[in-house]
Amino acid sequence: MSESILQVRRLVKNFGGIEVLKGVDFSIKKGDVTCVIGASGSGKSTFLRCVNLLETPTGGEILFHGQDVMSRELSVPEYRAKVGMVFQSFNLFHNMTALRNCMVGTRRVLKFDKEKSRSIAMGYLDKVGMSPFINARPRQLSGGQQQRVAIARALSMEPEILLFDEPTSALDPQMVGEVLAVIRQLASEGLTMIIVTHEMAFARDVSNYVVYMQDGVIWEAGAPEQIFQNPQKQETRDFLARFMRG
Repeated sequence: MSESILQVRRLVKNFGGIEVLKGVDFSIKKGDVTCVIGASGSGKSTFLRCVNLLETPTGGEILFHGQDVMSRELSVPEYRAKVGMVFQSFNLFHNMTALRNCMVGTRRVLKFDKEKSRSIAMGYLDKVGMSPFINARPRQLSGGQQQRVAIARALSMEPEILLFDEPTSALDPQMVGEVLAVIRQLASEGLTMIIVTHEMAFARDVSNYVVYMQDGVIWEAGAPEQIFQNPQKQETRDFLARFMRG
């Protein structure tokens, strides 16, 4: 059995006097696709932001290949290159073209030369169907196109794990499918991913592990067929029933 790439132990995050994460334990192995579901305010996005060190955990441990990511020996930019993130609001640089958005990380963090960075960026822009738009700036692109550029930008760093924080929540319904199709393709190619999503059918079909979060803890976790067809916790059943009615 392969070892975990990432292990989270007793993760706690407080904002002032509010405890948002209350001792989360989690691990992921190479090739796993884990979908994290739960109601708004359950701690899903905070969990992902702590894993990427966009938020500093209040307590607990995050181990990447056994190394404590909060230790002083770790370079945070280098860690984020290995554990990339795609945001719900795209977070593209508005003064840069799609191509330059995808080159900036490999140039500044990985120190690749211009030609190598361009070649890598072009490859991933083509992979997500955005090669015709390499000279477009974000304002010239639809939301779905911007998100596909954001995915290409994250892939250009060639991460070991890619985190998605509700990647379709800012999109019009007709654009959701094009972004989910890209993520499905990445899953089929064996990319290790943690995906916070409200797309229940997508979570059921694309993941090999589903985590249900409530009140800052992992309430239930297991294979998608277990969580969606035979959840063990009443809270999980209630959430899925509300979501399906919605």
